[in-house]
Amino acid sequence: SDTYKGWLFKWTNYLKGYQRRWFVLSNGLLSYYRTQAEMAHTCRGTINLSTAHIDTEDSCNIVLSNGGRTYHLKANSEVERQRWVTALELAKAKAIRMRNNQSDDSGDEEPASQSDKSELHGPLKTLSSKLEDLSTCNELIAKHGAALQRSLSELENLRLPADSGEKIKAVNERATLFRITSNAMINACRDFLDLAESHSRKWQRLLQHEREQRIRLEETIEQLAKQHNSLERACRGAPGLATGTASGASTAKGSVQSAKGEASDEDEETEYFDAMEDAPAFITVTADPKHHRRSGSNLSGASEGHPEDWNLEDSVFESSNQSSYNESTGKDLLPRKRRRTRIPDKPNYSLNLWSIMKNCIGKELSKIPMPVNFNEPLSMLQRLTEDLEYHELLDKAVKCESSTEQMCFVAAFSVSSYSTTVHRTAKPFNPLLGETFELDRLEELGFRSLCEQVSHHPPAAAHHVYSRRGWTLWQEITIASKFRGKYLSIMPLGAIHLEFHSSGNHYVWRKVTSTVHNIIVGKLWIDQSGEIEIVNHKSKDKCQLKFTPYSYFSRDVPRKVTGVVSDADGKAHYVMSGTWDEKMECSKILHSSHGSTSSEGKQKTVYQTLSPKVLWRKYPLPDNAENMYFFSELALTLNEPEERVAPTDSRLRPDQRLMESGRWDEANVEKQRLEEKQRAVRRRREAEAVEALEEGKDYEGYLPLWFERKVDAVTGELICVYKGGYWEAKDKQDWSVCPDIF
Repeated sequence: SDTYKGWLFKWTNYLKGYQRRWFVLSNGLLSYYRTQAEMAHTCRGTINLSTAHIDTEDSCNIVLSNGGRTYHLKANSEVERQRWVTALELAKAKAIRMRNNQSDDSGDEEPASQSDKSELHGPLKTLSSKLEDLSTCNELIAKHGAALQRSLSELENLRLPADSGEKIKAVNERATLFRITSNAMINACRDFLDLAESHSRKWQRLLQHEREQRIRLEETIEQLAKQHNSLERACRGAPGLATGTASGASTAKGSVQSAKGEASDEDEETEYFDAMEDAPAFITVTADPKHHRRSGSNLSGASEGHPEDWNLEDSVFESSNQSSYNESTGKDLLPRKRRRTRIPDKPNYSLNLWSIMKNCIGKELSKIPMPVNFNEPLSMLQRLTEDLEYHELLDKAVKCESSTEQMCFVAAFSVSSYSTTVHRTAKPFNPLLGETFELDRLEELGFRSLCEQVSHHPPAAAHHVYSRRGWTLWQEITIASKFRGKYLSIMPLGAIHLEFHSSGNHYVWRKVTSTVHNIIVGKLWIDQSGEIEIVNHKSKDKCQLKFTPYSYFSRDVPRKVTGVVSDADGKAHYVMSGTWDEKMECSKILHSSHGSTSSEGKQKTVYQTLSPKVLWRKYPLPDNAENMYFFSELALTLNEPEERVAPTDSRLRPDQRLMESGRWDEANVEKQRLEEKQRAVRRRREAEAVEALEEGKDYEGYLPLWFERKVDAVTGELICVYKGGYWEAKDKQDWSVCPDIF
């Protein structure tokens, strides 16, 4: 079989030793996973067998090495080890043959008929020569066979014992059978050559047809891309085109036509969101506010049958609507430092996207060497810090007395982190191992944030935020991404933790899947889809948020988010509604009842609520944002040079700084230098691990600078948490522990 799967023990480090991993051998690649379930989303590592060296140390061990990567594997038994070695050797031989065939066919792009004929006639000529060799061998076999039979006949005529005569007769019969078999083999070879010659023209026509089809497809895609760019330029040159009834009608007609054309594609992508079909369906009905308003108070009251108060003050809700990023409500904070409000405009460089992307289908995005043309001048650590743009939602949540009311603000905060992504289709820089990013706004906004890249394969970043206003947030996020040809899926793995100091409420949730569409042809656009379950592990309150994926045929508002906040008993208290790119509202539930059954057979719940209150509204983008990578006001300040930061800070990364300045060619050269430097460090670390293994010494491997791995007491997961020391080192300006990564 072309695929071989099974459990093996893989050496990890001296702390954990050999760990059981699920290995899959397919298409000349050996990949491994922690569990079989991980095959759907996370590959822990892959080694190419075509250039790998396979060695066996003892009865159960296997060593695979390829360049700077080495796998030390152990099987349960010697028989199992031998099965794996046989499968690996066969897969390696097949991979080498495939590689050689690909190199031989590298000139197939030129559809020259003469070369096609020579390629087809070459094997036929070889077969003919081999057949002639076989014919010569057949004549020799016949000649020597006849001589042998004559000798045997002469022996039979001699006066020999009876036993000898019988043996000579048996040998004579075997020689006759051998000659008959040889003749049959030669005849079969001759028949095969005749068949190959008769089918040569058919092979040639089929091969030529496939080449023409491939060339025609590439030309069509390139032509579509050029037409799309021309249409975009034409639309920019006609600003009045979007107004007027006639143009509006034509636009609507065009959108309907495109929807029909893309229907099959949307059906294929729906499989990503099957889990959301189980989300509870509900209908919200707003009650008359006149019957639920308490006199002489700015608080909305519940009906007589519901004694709970609608405790969220209007002023608290509406304050976020009028405020901007540069306002502060804290009296104990210093005046804001004046920060930059613009960066150099993005250069208009052309790039052949298809020539790069066609070789990336099915590969892990973090392992593809990408030019900075696809990037934005921020690192993944800085993008992670952007989640704090609406930190005042958590400041307001501290003041809530009810845990369910507090959950509403936490839910709005979890949605707000996606608002910056609606136009941000560029890829952030992959952080180098040991790279950090700090955002110290303790004196201005009341919080300070620290991120560190704690792992390179798989890429993982740890984040810790402390606020003197009464909350702490921490997370470790691993980004899994796959290029699927027409879209790119980005799946953040890892939990986000939020704890409020006074109440001890501990909230945990995970991010949804982001999808970038029209990777090859068309304008890039991004969508968020999936579910977020926020759990308060102290009170057991829950909030289930559903991010509805975009559909051409849906009547819903694009980028819609809905959810329900319920207590530990499952009783619903609030309804959350809005969009992840604009605002989120909260409505207090007065009464709930079961409604009609939907077409899918699910019973909908009808919630009677008070008028919704806006919890969060997105800040407007700065002027000229379309020429500054659609950065928000906070994002514009993240890469602003600052003094006293660690030498590993993202602000000091040279390729990122060159890109921000518009010097993209220099940035590409610098990016390759940094990546090669990181590979050299990794190879040296692997060599040290092998040397320590041979000497029987312990080898710890890479350890994060400011974070350490611990088992989380709430979720039971092993995550990186802040161990302290960074801000003290900053005060002393003692960065002696920081590595030289730039």
